[in-house]
Amino acid sequence: MADHEAKIVTVSDGVIAGTREDLSGAALEKLLSETNFTVVDRSVVADGVASVAAELARLSANFTGLVVTTGGTGFAPRDQTPEGTREVVERDAPGLAEAMRLVSPLGRLSRGIAGIRGHSIILNTPGSPKGAVECLEAVLDVIPHALELLAGHPTSHP
Repeated sequence: MADHEAKIVTVSDGVIAGTREDLSGAALEKLLSETNFTVVDRSVVADGVASVAAELARLSANFTGLVVTTGGTGFAPRDQTPEGTREVVERDAPGLAEAMRLVSPLGRLSRGIAGIRGHSIILNTPGSPKGAVECLEAVLDVIPHALELLAGHPTSHP
Protein backbone atom coordinates (compact mmCIF):
# COMPACT_ATOMS: atom_id res chain seq x y z
CA MET A 1 0.00 0.00 0.00
CA ALA A 2 1.34 3.39 -0.96
CA ASP A 3 1.84 5.95 1.77
CA HIS A 4 1.55 9.12 -0.30
CA GLU A 5 0.31 10.38 -3.65
CA ALA A 6 2.36 12.02 -6.38
CA LYS A 7 1.77 13.80 -9.66
CA ILE A 8 4.26 14.19 -12.50
CA VAL A 9 4.44 16.95 -15.11
CA THR A 10 6.71 16.64 -18.12
CA VAL A 11 7.59 20.05 -19.53
CA SER A 12 8.63 19.52 -23.15
CA ASP A 13 7.79 21.06 -26.49
CA GLY A 14 9.18 17.90 -28.10
CA VAL A 15 6.87 15.53 -26.20
CA ILE A 16 3.89 17.79 -26.95
CA ALA A 17 4.83 17.77 -30.67
CA GLY A 18 5.24 13.99 -30.67
CA THR A 19 8.90 14.16 -31.70
CA ARG A 20 10.23 12.93 -28.36
CA GLU A 21 9.14 10.14 -26.02
CA ASP A 22 8.47 11.01 -22.37
CA LEU A 23 11.27 8.90 -20.91
CA SER A 24 11.86 11.12 -17.88
CA GLY A 25 8.21 11.09 -16.82
CA ALA A 26 8.20 7.30 -17.09
CA ALA A 27 11.44 7.05 -15.08
CA LEU A 28 10.02 9.25 -12.32
CA GLU A 29 6.81 7.22 -12.22
CA LYS A 30 8.79 3.99 -11.87
CA LEU A 31 10.91 5.41 -9.02
CA LEU A 32 7.92 6.82 -7.16
CA SER A 33 5.93 3.59 -7.54
CA GLU A 34 8.87 1.63 -6.12
CA THR A 35 9.11 3.93 -3.08
CA ASN A 36 5.58 3.82 -1.66
CA PHE A 37 4.04 6.61 -3.71
CA THR A 38 0.95 6.25 -5.85
CA VAL A 39 1.19 8.31 -9.03
CA VAL A 40 -2.32 9.67 -9.46
CA ASP A 41 -1.73 12.05 -12.38
CA ARG A 42 0.82 12.35 -15.14
CA SER A 43 0.65 15.17 -17.67
CA VAL A 44 2.67 16.91 -20.35
CA VAL A 45 2.78 20.65 -21.03
CA ALA A 46 4.70 22.84 -23.44
CA ASP A 47 7.71 24.79 -22.25
CA GLY A 48 6.91 28.27 -20.96
CA VAL A 49 6.08 30.21 -17.82
CA ALA A 50 2.30 30.35 -18.32
CA SER A 51 1.87 26.68 -19.27
CA VAL A 52 3.91 25.47 -16.29
CA ALA A 53 2.23 27.82 -13.82
CA ALA A 54 -1.26 26.84 -14.97
CA GLU A 55 -0.56 23.11 -14.78
CA LEU A 56 1.08 23.34 -11.36
CA ALA A 57 -1.84 25.40 -10.04
CA ARG A 58 -4.26 22.77 -11.38
CA LEU A 59 -2.32 19.82 -9.98
CA SER A 60 -1.71 21.28 -6.53
CA ALA A 61 -5.27 22.52 -5.96
CA ASN A 62 -6.77 20.61 -3.01
CA PHE A 63 -3.95 18.06 -3.21
CA THR A 64 -1.82 16.77 -0.37
CA GLY A 65 1.20 15.18 -1.96
CA LEU A 66 4.23 15.54 -4.17
CA VAL A 67 4.21 17.27 -7.56
CA VAL A 68 7.36 16.67 -9.61
CA THR A 69 8.20 18.43 -12.85
CA THR A 70 10.75 17.14 -15.33
CA GLY A 71 12.28 19.37 -17.98
CA GLY A 72 12.80 23.05 -18.59
CA THR A 73 15.31 23.71 -15.80
CA GLY A 74 18.40 24.45 -17.88
CA PHE A 75 19.82 27.38 -19.79
CA ALA A 76 18.05 27.05 -23.14
CA PRO A 77 15.77 29.99 -24.05
CA ARG A 78 12.57 27.89 -23.64
CA ASP A 79 13.69 26.46 -20.26
CA GLN A 80 11.27 28.41 -18.07
CA THR A 81 10.01 25.79 -15.62
CA PRO A 82 11.51 27.52 -12.54
CA GLU A 83 9.88 30.81 -13.51
CA GLY A 84 6.49 29.11 -13.94
CA THR A 85 6.94 27.27 -10.65
CA ARG A 86 7.87 30.46 -8.83
CA GLU A 87 4.53 31.96 -9.92
CA VAL A 88 2.59 29.33 -7.95
CA VAL A 89 4.71 28.38 -4.92
CA GLU A 90 3.75 30.09 -1.69
CA ARG A 91 6.88 29.16 0.28
CA ASP A 92 10.32 28.16 -0.91
CA ALA A 93 12.03 24.92 0.13
CA PRO A 94 15.61 25.77 -0.81
CA GLY A 95 17.18 22.85 1.08
CA LEU A 96 15.45 20.40 -1.25
CA ALA A 97 16.60 22.24 -4.38
CA GLU A 98 20.15 22.50 -3.04
CA ALA A 99 20.28 18.78 -2.23
CA MET A 100 19.06 17.92 -5.73
CA ARG A 101 21.75 20.10 -7.31
CA LEU A 102 24.51 18.32 -5.38
CA VAL A 103 23.94 14.88 -6.95
CA SER A 104 26.24 15.41 -9.91
CA PRO A 105 28.49 18.04 -11.49
CA LEU A 106 25.75 18.76 -14.06
CA GLY A 107 23.49 19.72 -11.16
CA ARG A 108 25.22 23.08 -11.12
CA LEU A 109 23.48 23.79 -14.43
CA SER A 110 20.02 23.18 -13.00
CA ARG A 111 17.94 26.22 -12.18
CA GLY A 112 15.21 24.05 -10.66
CA ILE A 113 13.49 25.14 -7.49
CA ALA A 114 11.47 23.46 -4.76
CA GLY A 115 8.56 24.92 -2.88
CA ILE A 116 5.23 24.51 -1.17
CA ARG A 117 1.77 25.38 -2.43
CA GLY A 118 -1.02 24.56 -0.02
CA HIS A 119 -0.39 20.97 1.06
CA SER A 120 1.73 20.11 -1.97
CA ILE A 121 5.49 19.98 -2.33
CA ILE A 122 6.58 20.97 -5.83
CA LEU A 123 10.00 19.88 -7.11
CA ASN A 124 11.64 20.77 -10.43
CA THR A 125 13.91 18.06 -11.88
CA PRO A 126 15.94 18.04 -15.11
CA GLY A 127 14.60 16.67 -18.37
CA SER A 128 17.00 13.76 -18.73
CA PRO A 129 15.71 10.49 -17.24
CA LYS A 130 18.97 9.92 -15.33
CA GLY A 131 19.07 13.49 -14.01
CA ALA A 132 15.41 13.48 -13.00
CA VAL A 133 15.75 10.22 -11.08
CA GLU A 134 19.03 11.21 -9.40
CA CYS A 135 17.59 14.53 -8.25
CA LEU A 136 14.41 12.98 -6.88
CA GLU A 137 16.37 10.20 -5.16
CA ALA A 138 18.44 12.88 -3.40
CA VAL A 139 15.40 14.11 -1.44
CA LEU A 140 12.91 11.26 -1.50
CA ASP A 141 13.87 10.05 1.99
CA VAL A 142 12.61 13.27 3.63
CA ILE A 143 9.52 13.90 1.48
CA PRO A 144 7.12 11.65 3.46
CA HIS A 145 8.03 13.45 6.70
CA ALA A 146 7.60 16.83 5.00
CA LEU A 147 4.20 15.81 3.63
CA GLU A 148 3.08 14.71 7.10
CA LEU A 149 4.11 18.10 8.47
CA LEU A 150 2.26 19.92 5.67
CA ALA A 151 -0.87 17.89 6.35
CA GLY A 152 -0.74 18.93 10.00
CA HIS A 153 -0.23 15.39 11.28
CA PRO A 154 1.73 14.96 14.47
CA THR A 155 5.20 13.62 13.72
CA SER A 156 8.31 12.68 15.59
CA HIS A 157 11.60 13.90 14.27
CA PRO A 158 13.40 11.10 12.42
